Amino acid sequence: MNIVGISGSPSLRSRSHWLLQLTQTRLEGLARVNDLIAVRTLDSAALLSADARAASVRQAVERVAAADLVVVATPIYKAAYSGLLKLFLDLLPQDTLRGKTVLPLATGGSLAHLLALDYALKPVLSALGARDILDGVFATDQQLASHDESGGYVPDAALLERLDRALQPLLDAKGAALGRALQPY
Repeated sequence: MNIVGISGSPSLRSRSHWLLQLTQTRLEGLARVNDLIAVRTLDSAALLSADARAASVRQAVERVAAADLVVVATPIYKAAYSGLLKLFLDLLPQDTLRGKTVLPLATGGSLAHLLALDYALKPVLSALGARDILDGVFATDQQLASHDESGGYVPDAALLERLDRALQPLLDAKGAALGRALQPY
């Protein structure tokens, strides 16, 4: 499986980016390719001017187009996904996500932003052709406590449980495919 993660956080040290990396780590057994696009590292002038021809943007769009699974991670600001992520999603051709499985991830200061996944991000993913959208995972700052020594975060048990539940359809599908491959003819 070709897995591409899209990190829509503008920050170098970010809970949403860390959650994306955790998710990709949990999917390593499924991945033939496990790729990460940090939108903040793409050509900013090209993003702002909607220039999909710029090399870094064009290559990122091509990587998304080649994916089987796209994991989209964003911080929630003012009840919406990040503007940086919006700039990138706006450059994807209309049906880029058709035929792909998509997992939305988001982080925010409180549970008050939980619904932003459903009313802000999922409609955009659907407009890009996604029909197989897994249950989104939202994490509050408290559920991803800062780990000062490593510079990373420590997820609480409830967050890990929700993440594993969201990933279960992928693991079930792999198990079913493996079972079919082991069946005698």
